[in-house]
This record gives sequence, C-alpha cells and structure tokens, in this order.
Amino acid sequence: MDEAERRKQVIGAGESDITRWSDPTQLEPAWDARAAVAANLIPAGTRVLDIGCGAMALERYLPYACTYQPSDIVARDARTVVADLNAGGPPLEAVGRADLIVMLGVWEYIYKPEALFAAFAATGKPILCSYCDATLTPDAARRRSLGWVNDFKLPELLALARASGYFPTVVKQIDALQFLIRFDRRPLPPRPASKRVHVISYYNAGNFGDRLGYHLVNEILPPHAEVTWGTLRPAAPVPSDTDLLILGIGNSLFGELIDDHLLAAVAKSKAAIGIFGTQYREHLPADKLHKLIASLTRWYARYEEDVLLYGRGADNVTHLGDWLINAFPMTPADTDQLLRIDGTVLQNLPIDRTIQQIQRHKRVLSERLHPLLCALTSAERVAYVEQREVDGKIVSGKFRSMLIDVFGQTYPENTPWIVDRGRVALYKAKVRANTDALKSHIAALLT
Repeated sequence: MDEAERRKQVIGAGESDITRWSDPTQLEPAWDARAAVAANLIPAGTRVLDIGCGAMALERYLPYACTYQPSDIVARDARTVVADLNAGGPPLEAVGRADLIVMLGVWEYIYKPEALFAAFAATGKPILCSYCDATLTPDAARRRSLGWVNDFKLPELLALARASGYFPTVVKQIDALQFLIRFDRRPLPPRPASKRVHVISYYNAGNFGDRLGYHLVNEILPPHAEVTWGTLRPAAPVPSDTDLLILGIGNSLFGELIDDHLLAAVAKSKAAIGIFGTQYREHLPADKLHKLIASLTRWYARYEEDVLLYGRGADNVTHLGDWLINAFPMTPADTDQLLRIDGTVLQNLPIDRTIQQIQRHKRVLSERLHPLLCALTSAERVAYVEQREVDGKIVSGKFRSMLIDVFGQTYPENTPWIVDRGRVALYKAKVRANTDALKSHIAALLT
C-alpha cells in the first residue's frame, strides 16, 4: 500500500495519523518558512503554546523574551505536551499557561473544527494559525492524499471561528496555498470613513505663533482625518472634496486677509470653523468680517474682546481663549538675565528649543504676542512692546486683549510687572477645557 492510500484509510477511520507523525522524515523543512513569517506576528515577551509543533522551527524565530511550550500528537522532546486534538481535545492546562495558541499546519487535520474552536473559546486565548484554503487547492482527492480531512474555503473557516466567538484580526496570504490568521475574542473596531480636512492659515510664515499653531491643529483632529494645508497669502484653492474647512490656527485675521476669495471658500464648505482672533481693528472690513463669521459653522474666538466686538448675539460664536498656551507648561525660570524678544524671535529654531529658551528667563520683554504668552507660564516679571505694523501709530490691540483675558486687566507697554501665576494657571485650565470642547465638536462634525 502506498503512503497516499494509507493516509486515505486513516481518514476513512476518522483517526489522527499517529504513524505518520511519529516519523521525523514527514516534517518538511519547507514549513520553516511559514514559522518564520508567523513569528513576525508575535509580540516580544509572549508565552507561546505551539500546538502541532513538529520540528519546533517556530522556537528559533520567536522574538525577544518569548517563552515556548511545544505540543504535538507525539513527543518531540522532553518538554512536549502530548495531545491528540481529534481524540482528547486540546491540552487545556498548557493552554491556560499561554498567552497565545499557535497552530501552523494543524486545522487541515481536524475532523470537528467547530468543537475545537469552542474548546479554545472557553479559555479566552487568542489563536495564530495557518490554513490551506480549498479555493486555492480545490482538488479534494489531492487534499486527501496529503492527509487533509476537511475542505474549507477561507470564509467558511472564518465563519466556524466566529460561531464560537473568535474574530479574525489578521488575515494574511503567505504563499500560493495558505493563509496566516490571528483569531481574537474581540473583533477589531470598525474603521471610520476617511474625512478630508483643509486648513487655511499663515502656517508658511516663520513666526513663532503660526508655526506652533500648525502642531496644535494636528493634535485636535481625529485619527481618520486626512489633512491638507492652504495659505492665506498667497491665497490657495480649497479642495472640492473637503469635509471640514478650518480657518486659522490661533493667529489673527486683519485687513486685506478678509477678502472675497476667503468669503467664497468658507461659504462653499460643507462645514467650516474658525480658530482666530483679530487685530488692527480700526482697519478691519467690518461688513466682510460679519459675513465671514455668519458663514462659519462656529467661530472659536481667541479673546473675549473679539466676541464682544464681532460676535455679540451670534449663536455660532464661542470664546476659546488663546489656545497656544496649551503648548506651554507651568515651570519656574532659573536665569536672572533679561531676555529681549524682538520681531525676529528665533524664527528658524525648533519650536521646543524656542519654548525652552523663553522659559529659562525670570525677566522677559517681548515685542511679539505668543513669546509673551509663553513667558507668562515661567517668568517672574514681564513687559511688552505693542506692534504698530500698519502705519506705525495704530496698535495691534491683541496684547491688551490677551492681558484682559488672563489677568482681567491690561498693563502699559514697556513697563515690567509681576506675573500672577495663579491667574495664568486658571487661564490655562479654562483654555484646556475649551480646547477639549473644540476637539469634541470637530469629531462630531467628522462623524
């Protein structure tokens, strides 16, 4: 009787082929490649139970600090837990000690896989296994000659597992005949549909605040958001498939920035939110600004004065606060030397280094808004010089707005004052809560 016929007789008797698996020459070296691929799916430190271990090739490929327990229908070494899955079921004691059950080249030899899945399911342990899909090897006679006792197509095997509460979390075809599958007791969460977010800002500017705002916007977007960026100057077109338009990253709008192109971009959007303040208010085109705000889904205004001036009575306006303060931890400064920050504030240094440099100093004089905001979280005394970039006379107004928000009062420029750190901490807490609400709103808009 040839080997293929003998195997068919064993299958006819509904038995496991102990004779075959007692012969080490039946363990094919080609199976080592499958073990190597399987090991790439196993985390370091895992306690592995290798059922149907054969030549125990998997042990050689396991990552750092994994422990290995072999199990097979016959003993492969002194460690082997001997178990006949068709006759006595799984070795439950060994399963209980494992983090992961591995079964490479085993399911094809199981007469009642639904019962075996149910037995494993009772333990709650995940399974990493292989299977030769009957779609890829459709010749039943050929499968019997190999000793295989079932002929499942991949969806059928997955359905058997699912009936016992196992869900495929990894399905990977590894060659022309077989798949690797990881089964877990919990399914992967549904993948959210990708949403397109377009941000219009001055992120292309070199200044500290705009560069920092770029990072903060990214932190509040949900994982399924795909982000594109456009500039206020030069004005960039908004992609037609945009689901949410974000105008601003905590910066200021002023004068010529509020033009017909910007109004049209916001008006055509499915949803649009603004994260910005205002400055040089005497030169703002009030009618266009009110049209812009009215067309926003919500304006998250930087300062209370922005709300009072341009958002009064509007139900789509929220006082956010200057959210860039979220990037500055409260910390004590340790350097007495006065730090003077001019209009070219460390423009090309990494953001983290700029923050660290500012927060080292107990005394800071700043000609720029957001370096001053950063200094409030660390310095003992600060002062500022207002910006007058329109005509050299009219002030920007944003320093006053920030100080009113944080301290409930303003201070004259070029005059140092002692920082009330308690008020700064309260402001940080308020802005953080408002930012969390903004994050939730964006998530809702993109659901």
